[in-house]
Amino acid sequence: MPSRRLRSALSAVLITLSCLLAPFGALAAWAYGLADTGRYVTTMAPLAADPAVREAVVDTVGDGILRAVGEHLDVRPIRGSVRPFVHDAVRSFTQTRAFRLAWDTGNRVTHDAVLRALREADERTVTVDLAPVAAQVKRQLAHDHVPLAARIPVEHTAVAVLPAGRLTTLRKGFHVLEVAGFWLPVAAVAFAVGGIALAVHRRRAVAATALGTALGGALLALALSVGRGLTLADLPPGVSHPAAGAVYDALTGTLRTAAWLLLGLGLAVALLAWLTRCLRLPRPARVRRGSPAPGPAPAPGPTRARA
Repeated sequence: MPSRRLRSALSAVLITLSCLLAPFGALAAWAYGLADTGRYVTTMAPLAADPAVREAVVDTVGDGILRAVGEHLDVRPIRGSVRPFVHDAVRSFTQTRAFRLAWDTGNRVTHDAVLRALREADERTVTVDLAPVAAQVKRQLAHDHVPLAARIPVEHTAVAVLPAGRLTTLRKGFHVLEVAGFWLPVAAVAFAVGGIALAVHRRRAVAATALGTALGGALLALALSVGRGLTLADLPPGVSHPAAGAVYDALTGTLRTAAWLLLGLGLAVALLAWLTRCLRLPRPARVRRGSPAPGPAPAPGPTRARA
């Protein structure tokens, strides 16, 4: 029947759109969720205890202090002997509660600055200031009686986190995510419900939707793995790869969980649909041994007319 064919075609289109939108909806919702400052700070907080991130902070802050010492104080002959003390002091500071508080504050300030740059027409490079960390290290060096520690200048050490040349492109993408982060998941669910409702064989439609969703989750997990490799390969010289990998894993942890959830939930629903189909199959009638096989029913004969 034309109506059945039309329903099947519309159902197939809607289910296909739903399966395509599912991973993109998860990606958009994840990216839009990072726009929440509190959630971002909570995501980045565990990195304060990551050894690779701590070593990256030690190298950045320690080299910044030594650079400031070399520029303002004539202590180049002893700079090499002071270097281990400076790095040890920074490393000791990264294991304190004060560093964790400074880490959370720095991430909050940086996130606010990035959001302000993405939402406003500000074309300046977004940077984070490491001066508070350098001041803490200076106090630690003075407490340990390191020579010339009290004369170390505490300058604003700005580290670029968002280059000015990429702001225009990122701003456009952020505006798209603000809309897509909500509507893409809603559209994926609506298309799935509509496709299943229009299907002639709904159990098959449920299984197809589930398998398509599982495939989308697997592709999303694969894309995250490939993206990690490309991100680390594109880092500028001097950036710690282990630290960058830890940051990437922390930021994409929720998205990775969503990808595996799509895969697992899709496979579970598809398996359930297959099992219910098998359980509902009609069973053939059993024939006892020695009994004749049932033949065709006799044709009705002519009825006698009553007298």
